[in-house]
Amino acid sequence: QMQLAESGGGLVQPGGTLKLACTATGRVFRYGEVRWFRQAPGKERELVATIGTAESTKYADSVKGRFTVSRDNDKNTGYLQMNSLKPEDTAVYYCNVHNKWGQGTQVTVSS
Repeated sequence: QMQLAESGGGLVQPGGTLKLACTATGRVFRYGEVRWFRQAPGKERELVATIGTAESTKYADSVKGRFTVSRDNDKNTGYLQMNSLKPEDTAVYYCNVHNKWGQGTQVTVSS
């Protein structure tokens, strides 16, 4: 059964950058859409970015132009490059593949 693990979160100043990774076990990663979600305290989980198996991408309006989603199927890994980070990007970020969730990674944007 596939398992997911996010990494790369941390504390960064406004305007800074982070790159999150979502690494999967098993052999089915390449056949699934990779979705990145985030959940801020007191708010619902929201979809941030998606990359399909053919590498088509979609973004929430709030991150468009700042975040870039990608994948490396040979490494069983999806990525979320986050630039020009804002305090409102603070949240726990999760990846989802084949309806499986990782444990999440905390991103905090603060001066």
